[in-house]
Amino acid sequence: MSGEDRHQAFDPGQAHQARMYDYMLGGRDNYAADRAAAAEWVKADPSTPFTVRANRAFLGRAVRYLAAEGGIRQFLDIGAGIPTAGNTHQVAQEIAPDSRVVYVDYDPVVVAHGRALLTSSEAGAIEYVDSDLRDPGAILDQAGRLLDFTRPVAITLVAILHAIPGSDDPHGIVSALLDAVPSGSYLALSHLGSDLVAHGARDEMEGISRRSMRQRISARGREEVARFFDGTDLVDPGVVRLEQWRPDATAPAGQESFLWCALGRKR
Repeated sequence: MSGEDRHQAFDPGQAHQARMYDYMLGGRDNYAADRAAAAEWVKADPSTPFTVRANRAFLGRAVRYLAAEGGIRQFLDIGAGIPTAGNTHQVAQEIAPDSRVVYVDYDPVVVAHGRALLTSSEAGAIEYVDSDLRDPGAILDQAGRLLDFTRPVAITLVAILHAIPGSDDPHGIVSALLDAVPSGSYLALSHLGSDLVAHGARDEMEGISRRSMRQRISARGREEVARFFDGTDLVDPGVVRLEQWRPDATAPAGQESFLWCALGRKR
């Protein structure tokens, strides 16, 4: 595991993707550095606010599919971010009140707000754990206190894998997570697409992450994103832009997002 930024002391002067996301969704749990970095990101690509809303809507549609059509009752939401409307457990427990959800993040603001604000249905259960995606073993150990890994689990990695550089082997991390869950489990993810963002905008986004953010953003192309789903069968329509994945009334329209997304069922 890379030592970069996992053990850094909390610094409100350094932007964090989760708090930037919170700001762009209209939340209040962010700092001046987050707002400044978000403004730079929007300047680099004006479709950023649309993409953020589309990403949140994709999560909701994916969780509804998993709980209703997939029959999933256990969720491992990694890189969960600061709680807002339509959190994974709220969507899942509306369909299946006995759903169990483990949220994972490593930013202290995110974890503190998650533990303070999230409440489960009486029949279900939730937990918020402090862990880094680059240490899947630690995530699985902690999540195993609530989740039964002999039964199917839905792993959600929504807008988080592009914060993992190639040197930290993001495909290997996802493989380790999938290896820990049985056949019939699911993987849902979204990822900044290097082939969906104009070259200059992509360079500027990656530059903003180097200058101002705790994470170092690495965009990837559609084929690289599809590789995360090795060993799974993709749910139609496969790897598409956020707003193209099983759109319904929650799917923002009128623009194009710059994130790929997909949902796959482990064989």
